[in-house]
Amino acid sequence: MDLPLTPSFEVRDPRFRALVFPNVHVETLYTGCRWAEGPAWFAAGRYLVWSDIPNDRMLRWDECSGSVSTFRQPAMNTNGHTVDLQGRLVSCEHRGRCVSRTEHDGSRTVLVAQVDGKRLNSPNDVVVKSDGSLWFTDPSYGIDSDYEGDAALGEIGGCHVYRLGADGKVARVADGFVQPNGLAFSPDERTLYIADTGATHRSDGPRHIRRFRVSDDGASLSGGDVFAECEAGLFDGFRVDTRGHLWTSAGDGVHCYAPDGSLIGKIKLPEAVANVCFGGPKLNRLFICATTSLYAVYLNARGCSHAAS
Repeated sequence: MDLPLTPSFEVRDPRFRALVFPNVHVETLYTGCRWAEGPAWFAAGRYLVWSDIPNDRMLRWDECSGSVSTFRQPAMNTNGHTVDLQGRLVSCEHRGRCVSRTEHDGSRTVLVAQVDGKRLNSPNDVVVKSDGSLWFTDPSYGIDSDYEGDAALGEIGGCHVYRLGADGKVARVADGFVQPNGLAFSPDERTLYIADTGATHRSDGPRHIRRFRVSDDGASLSGGDVFAECEAGLFDGFRVDTRGHLWTSAGDGVHCYAPDGSLIGKIKLPEAVANVCFGGPKLNRLFICATTSLYAVYLNARGCSHAAS
């Protein structure tokens, strides 16, 4: 007989029970943010970095001590982050309107700020592929107002998805979005999932995740069918585990989707979730940025190495 789960979990499909534990609760690690976003796990230092966008700061949670400190302030209203193949922090900057990298000596390098001579809107989320390329979304949230960046007019003529190759060349790889947001590769990197949170800007706007096929050369996309529609609020950031389950933010917590697109369960949270990442020594701990707070929960699932941060 299955032991009952804690109130932290909601089962929609029996497959979800194999991914969670009956004695586990969601833990609150920190509270006091205005809009927590973009968690990234640094395995070598056993710490997590995340954004508090309106407060223009980045915070750092230490796994060994449980302490939280200011990692950087001011922080260019950074949003999403990832860790590249050399262990460097890569950040999407709203106020800088760019994707930047923090070098090992702490200096900042702007990787891309323009396409065809026009400034980006406000890069939102970024992931790294095993070939070293960076893929990022560029909605307008950081230039819509002064709350999460600097209010400004867009120059680029739309909100798109881009690939920055290891050679430094940037190319648009997907369009047709209202507000492209979170993104993540499948474990085999043959699929790229991309969220569209266009319902923030249009009453009939999208609140879904689309699924794209990655070309054999790993540099372009095709397809783009809808993988899942959000039933509570909006999808934002998400990550994929080694068995292909997609763990995505939503208005009532974290939703877990099977590779076939079925919603199989939820991690319940008291506030809207913005983004997640896998971390811990075994990559089996899901860190959750949810409005004012940072939460964590242990799962019977492990993040892909390229999907952990």
